[in-house]
Amino acid sequence: MAINLQTPIDYLKGVGSSRADLLRKELGIHTYQDLMNLFPNRYIDRTQYYKINALQRNNADVQVIGKIVSFTEVGQNRGKRLVAKFQDDTGTMELVWFRGHKWIKDSLKLNTPYVAFGKTNWFNSTFSMPHPELEPLAEHEKNLRSAMQAVYPSTEKLSNRGISNRVLSKMIQQLFVDANGKFDESLPDSLRKELNLISKSEALFNIHFPKSPELLTKAQFRLKFEELFYIQLQLIIKNLAHKSKIKGFPFEHIGEHFKTFFEEHLPFDLTNAQKRVLKEIRADLGSNAQMNRLLQGDVGSGKTIVALMSMLMALDNGFQACLMAPTEILSVQHYNGLLDLCKELKINIKLLTGSTKTSERREILESLKNGDLNIIIGTHALLEDKVEFHNLGLAIIDEQHRFGVAQRSKLWHKNSTPPHILVMTATPIPRTLAMSVYGDLDISIIDELPAGRKPIKTVHRYDKNRLNVFRFVKDEIAKGRQVYIVYPLIQESEKMDYKDLMDGYESITRDFQMPDYQISIVHGKMKPADKDYEMQRFIKGETQIMVATTVIEVGVNVPNASVMIIESAERFGLSQLHQLRGRVGRGAEQSYCILMTGHKLSNDSKTRLETMVKTSDGFEIAEVDLKLRGPGDLMGTQQSGVLNLKIADIVKDKDLLQHARYHAKKILNEDPKLASTDNAVVLDTYRKLSKFKNIWNYIS
Repeated sequence: MAINLQTPIDYLKGVGSSRADLLRKELGIHTYQDLMNLFPNRYIDRTQYYKINALQRNNADVQVIGKIVSFTEVGQNRGKRLVAKFQDDTGTMELVWFRGHKWIKDSLKLNTPYVAFGKTNWFNSTFSMPHPELEPLAEHEKNLRSAMQAVYPSTEKLSNRGISNRVLSKMIQQLFVDANGKFDESLPDSLRKELNLISKSEALFNIHFPKSPELLTKAQFRLKFEELFYIQLQLIIKNLAHKSKIKGFPFEHIGEHFKTFFEEHLPFDLTNAQKRVLKEIRADLGSNAQMNRLLQGDVGSGKTIVALMSMLMALDNGFQACLMAPTEILSVQHYNGLLDLCKELKINIKLLTGSTKTSERREILESLKNGDLNIIIGTHALLEDKVEFHNLGLAIIDEQHRFGVAQRSKLWHKNSTPPHILVMTATPIPRTLAMSVYGDLDISIIDELPAGRKPIKTVHRYDKNRLNVFRFVKDEIAKGRQVYIVYPLIQESEKMDYKDLMDGYESITRDFQMPDYQISIVHGKMKPADKDYEMQRFIKGETQIMVATTVIEVGVNVPNASVMIIESAERFGLSQLHQLRGRVGRGAEQSYCILMTGHKLSNDSKTRLETMVKTSDGFEIAEVDLKLRGPGDLMGTQQSGVLNLKIADIVKDKDLLQHARYHAKKILNEDPKLASTDNAVVLDTYRKLSKFKNIWNYIS
C-alpha cells in the first residue's frame, strides 16, 4: 500500500516536532508531499576526494577525508568561533563554525574518520572550511549515493540548527524507504507513451538521487511537464466551467448606435487586428455565456475605439456600459475621448471620480439607476455600493492589473446576472506568461498600429550630452511641438544621487526661461485639482514642457507632444520605459524618446536601454523584461500566485509550457469530464490538488 503523501512531516522518522516546526517556517514543508517536492537547486560531483595538499584557492566545493584531532574556541570582535584541526596523511586544514559550538563539539568525535564537504577559504597560509557538512566515513560509504549529489534550498537558520543538506537528503531517503520506492502515477499511460516519459517513481528517484546525467534529464523533463500540465489543466477547466455555469446577457443584434458610428463617424479605418478583435468580442457577446476576455494592445494600438464599439453593442441591446480606469487622469482622458467620438450620436455619457461634486454626483447616480445614463466612465468610485445601474450589460476595466481581484469582482454584482467583462492592458504580456496567469481568460491581441504612425526614434544619451539635448528640445518647441521630461523621484533621496523632480524643475526653468517658455509640473503628491489644472494647460498647448513623475505613465494623450525625455532612465523597468515612450508618437509628426543616464550602469540597465533603443515592439520588450525580472516581479504577487513553480521555469521552459497546454486541451477536448479509464489517473490527481476544489463541480 502506497504511503499517504499528505501525512504531516512530523511523523517522518528522524524529523520530530522541533525539526518539523523549522521545516514549516523556513521552507514551507508541511507534509511528506512538500518534502518530496523540495527539488534540488543544483548537483555536485561527489565521486572525487581531495588531499589537503592538493587543494586549490578557487573556493570550489570539495570533499576531504580526514580526522578531527583537536577543537579550539577563538575569541573575536563579535562572539567566538569554534575551530577544529582536520588532518589527513598529507597535511592539516581548519574546520570553522561561528554558531552552535556546544552542539557541534558534543556531536563530533576526535580521531574518527570523517568526510568533510564544503567551500574552502585560504586564510593565514591555511585552508579553512566554514560550516562544513560532516559525515562519518563508515556511514558515508554505506549510504544510498549517486555520482551526482543534490544540493537543496536551505536557510541560515536551518544550517545553524543542524539541518544540513545531508540531513535533508536523509529525510528524503527515508521517504523512499517508507514508500518502498513506489509512488502513484499521475499521468495517463497513453500520454506517457506518446511523449516517452519515464514513470513518476523513476522520475522522483532520479531527481533526488540521479543514477546518471541522462536519467536526471529525463526526470527533470517528466516532472516539469507534469507541473505545467496540471496548471494548464486547471486554467482550461476554469474557463470551461465559467462558460458552462455563468450565463451572460445575449447581445443578439447590431443596432443603430453601432451601425451609425461605424458607417458615418469612425475617425479612421480600423486595422485588420482591430477588426479581428471586434469579431472575437462580437462572438462572445452573442453567445449565452458571460464574456471574460483580456484585450492586449501595445501603446497607441487603438484599444479605446474597440472598447467604444463594444459598448455600442451593449447599448443597441438595451444595456448600459461602464469603463473603469485606475487613475483620475486616465478616466478623464477616456471620458473626453469618448465624448468627442460620440458627439454626433445621441448617447448620454458621464464621468464619476472621487473629485465629482456632490450635486453632480447625485444627478449621475439617479440617471444611472433609472436608465437615462448610457455609459459611465470612472475610477474606483464606480465600485461604491451607492452606484446602482438600471441594467449594466458590459463592464470594461482598463489597466486591469492595477485593480485587485476583489475590486474587480464588485462589478460582477452590479446586475442580477453578471455583466460581460472586458479587461484591457497596454502592458504587453509575454505569451507564456499570459498562458499561465490569464489562461482562464479568452485573450485578444491588437498587434498592429494604426496606419500613418511614424516609429518613435529612441536614443540613449549621457548627462554630459545635456546641453545638446536641450538645444534639440528648443528646436522642437520652435516647430510648435511639446515636450515631456520625466523624473523617477519627487524628493531627493540621501541614498541615491539621481536627479529628482524639484531640482530638475529648477534647472529647466533656468534653461527655458519665461516668457519664451511655459512649464507645467505634475506629480503624485499634488491635489487632484492642481494636477488637473496643470495637465489641462499642457493639453491645451498653453505650456510647452511638462515636468512630471511617472504619474503620466498611463493614458495621457497629447498628439502635439513629440519629445519624451526620461531622466535617470536606468532607474525604470522596461515596461515603465515603454509605457512612458508611448506618451509621444500619437500625432502625424516624427517623435523622439531620449533616455538620459549617468555613466555607471549595471549590466541589466545596459540591457534595458539597449532593448529600448533597438525595438518599439512591446511584446519583444516584454520577453526581455520577463528574462530580466522573472514572472513574479513582472506580474506582482497577486497575479503570479499560480506561478509558484516547484521545478519548471516559465522563461527557460516556455516551449514545454506550450507543449503542456496543447496536451491538456487535447485531453479535455476528447474527454471533457475525464471519464475514460485512461484519464482516471488525471481525475484522481486533479481531485487531490486542493487549489482546484473550487472548480471541481465542473467535472463532477
